[in-house]
Amino acid sequence: MAESVPGSVADYLEQHEKKDLLRILTCGSVDDGKSTLIGRILYDTKLIYEDQLAAVNRDSKLYGTTGTDFDPALLTDGLKAEREQGITIDVAYRYFSTNRRKFIIADCPGHEQYTRNMATGASTCNLAIILIDARKGVLTQTRRHSFICSLLGIRHVVVAVNKMDLVNWSEDIFRNIQKEYMEFVERMNFSDIHFIPLSALKGDYVVDHSEAMPWYTGPALLEHLEQVNLSSDRNLVDFRFPVQTVIRPHLDFRGFAGTVASGVVRKGDEVLALPSRRKSRVKSIVTWDGERDEAYPPLAVTLTLEDEIDLSRGDMLVHPNNVPRFADAFEAMVVWMHEDSSKPGRSFWIKQTSNMIPGTLETIRYKIDVNTMRKQEGGDADLHLNEIGRVHISLHRPLAFDPYDKNRQTGSFILIDRATNATVAAGMIVDRLTLDRYGRPATEGSKSRNIRYEDSFVTREDRERLLGQKACTIWLTGLSGSGKSTIAKALERTLHEQGRLCYILDGDNIRHHLNRDLGFSAEDRSENIRRIAEVARLMNDAGIIVITAFISPYRVDRDQARAILEEGQTPDQAGAFRFIEAFVKAPLELCETRDPKGLYRKARSGEITQFTGISAPYEEPARPELILDTASAPIEDTVQQILAYLQEKNNLA
Repeated sequence: MAESVPGSVADYLEQHEKKDLLRILTCGSVDDGKSTLIGRILYDTKLIYEDQLAAVNRDSKLYGTTGTDFDPALLTDGLKAEREQGITIDVAYRYFSTNRRKFIIADCPGHEQYTRNMATGASTCNLAIILIDARKGVLTQTRRHSFICSLLGIRHVVVAVNKMDLVNWSEDIFRNIQKEYMEFVERMNFSDIHFIPLSALKGDYVVDHSEAMPWYTGPALLEHLEQVNLSSDRNLVDFRFPVQTVIRPHLDFRGFAGTVASGVVRKGDEVLALPSRRKSRVKSIVTWDGERDEAYPPLAVTLTLEDEIDLSRGDMLVHPNNVPRFADAFEAMVVWMHEDSSKPGRSFWIKQTSNMIPGTLETIRYKIDVNTMRKQEGGDADLHLNEIGRVHISLHRPLAFDPYDKNRQTGSFILIDRATNATVAAGMIVDRLTLDRYGRPATEGSKSRNIRYEDSFVTREDRERLLGQKACTIWLTGLSGSGKSTIAKALERTLHEQGRLCYILDGDNIRHHLNRDLGFSAEDRSENIRRIAEVARLMNDAGIIVITAFISPYRVDRDQARAILEEGQTPDQAGAFRFIEAFVKAPLELCETRDPKGLYRKARSGEITQFTGISAPYEEPARPELILDTASAPIEDTVQQILAYLQEKNNLA
C-alpha cells in the first residue's frame, strides 16, 4: 500500500506519526481571553477550513464580544449557551499540529461553578497556559486554577499576560504581574514557569513576534510550546503494568494485555506479580505490529511470561526490586464533582488503573480554601460540589499504588457511587503515610500489628510555648564538602547562645548507630533519609529545632522527608514552617578542594563506588526555601541568612 503513495506524502505521514504530543490546558478567570487565544492560534497557523471561517465570521455578527467582524473565541465556544453568554461552560478540545509537534488544547471554563470541569481537563495535560488580564492582574480564579494545576501534577506553566494592547503595552504592568504571581506560587510544585506578554485578539506574540513590545525579547507563545521539553516528565524508572485482560486464543498462548503505565520492560526482565508476589520472566512483548524488544508508556502491549502465573484484570506486574505501595488504606486529595455532598463513612467503588475495589471514605481531614490556599480544619465536615479536601480512604482489600506526584497513572483514582454508578470525585494519592479511622497514623507496613498510636497529655504547642519557639527542621542538603556540617555547627552554637533548644542530626553520626545497617545504594539512601525524618519529627514534637546535615541527593527522598515532617501541620502556626529545605550550594570543583577525608580522591580512583557527584547523581532542589552559596559567602553570612528566615516565618518567638 505504501508503494502506491507518492514518496513525499508517505514521508510526510511518517514524519507526522513520529511527532511527540503536547497536551495543553488553558485556564484563568472569566473573560481573560482563553477561547480567543486558542482561536487566534488556529487562525494564524492557517488551520481553519474556509467553511469554518465563514461560519465564524457570520456568527461574530450575532454572538461576537470583540466589536469586530471576527471573534476568534467562537472557534471553540461551540455550545449555544456559551455563545449567548460569551463564556466557556464545558471543556472544549481542539487538535492541531505544526512541523515540530502535535497539540491537543483543552479550553477550560473560568467560572468557579465549573471547577470540576476544569479539573477534568487538567488531569491529562502536560502544560498549562494560565491567562491573566493585564488590566486586572492576578485574581482569585487565577490562584484557584494555579493551585488545581499544581495539585494535578502539571509541572510546566506558561503565564500569558493577555490584553497588553489595552494597557498601552506597559512593561511595568507586565513585570508587576510577574512578581505577584511568582510570590503566590512559591510553594507550588511547578518546575518550569514562563511569562509571555501578548494580545490574543490582535495576535501579538501568539504565533508571530510583534514590534509593539520591544522590551520583550523572549519567544512567542507557539514558539515556546514547540520547544517545551517533556522528556523528564515521563516516569521511565518505576515499571508498572496493570493487567486489563488475559488473552487466551488457544492452548499455546497465554498473554496479559494492558497499557504500560510507567517504566520500561524488556524481554528477559524478571517481573513480580501483585498481589500474589509470584515471580517470572518476560518471554515476549507482543503488539498488533509484531513483537518488540521493549515497551514503555503509553504503549498498549501483551506480555507473555516464561512461567504459568495466575493473573487477572486488576493485577499488576512490576520489577521485583522496585515495587509500589501495597496497602488497604491511603490518604488522598480529592476534587468533589457531584451535587450531593460527601458523607464520611459512606462506601464507594474506587476505580484505579484497571481495578474496581469497594472502599470507604473514612474521614475528611481538612478542606482547602482554594482562594487563600489555606487549610480549613473540619473534622468530619462534608465536601460539597467543586470543593477540594484531604481524605482518608480504607479499602476492602489491599491495592498497589504510588503517590500521585511520583506516578500519575497508579496514583490517581475516581470514586463511583455504588447505587447510581455516578462519578462523584477524582482523587490523587498524596502521601505514603496513612491514618486510621481516628485520624492517627496507621501501622500499615509495621511488623507489629497489635499496636496503636498513643497521644500525650502534653501537646507540641504546650512544649513550644514553654520553650518560646516554633519547632522546625532545617534540612541542609548539598554535595560532600559544600559546607553543610560547618553551617550546622555554627547555627547550633548561635541558636544555643540565644537560648534556643536545638540539636544537630549529622550524616556520619547517624550512620554510626541508628543507621549502621544501611549502605549507599539508592534504596538504602532512601531508607536512611526516611529514618532521619522520623527522628526529626519526634524531636520537633518535643519542641526542639532540628538541624540536619545530609547530602540527601534525591528529590523524592527530600520530598518524603517534607511529607513526614509536615504531616498534621495546621495552616496557622503563626506563619511558622515545619520543614525548611536549605540548599548548600558549591561547585563540585570547590567541594573537591575541601576534602579532608579524601573521599573525592578515593571516588576518582574507584575505591569508593556510588559517590555523589562522581559516580552517583545529585539532584538539586527545585524550589528550596533557602539557597546558601558557600562559594561566595562566609559561613557567618549563611547563618545570618537562616536566622533571618526563621524570624520572618515566626519560628523564633
